Amino acid sequence: MAKRKAYPLRLDPQLYAAIEKWADDELRSVNAQIEMLLKEAAKKAKRYPPKVKKET
Repeated sequence: MAKRKAYPLRLDPQLYAAIEKWADDELRSVNAQIEMLLKEAAKKAKRYPPKVKKET
């Protein structure tokens, strides 16, 4: 498995509480919930996964 990047993140306490409740509702950790939300946003923006340039 690829090494995961650790990154400190500061969040508004009300936002954290909302994400914490949402994560609990979906049986995830807060960290997993944030990662899932970021991945969905990146996919929606067509930025994830990164495009791989084909060598010709």
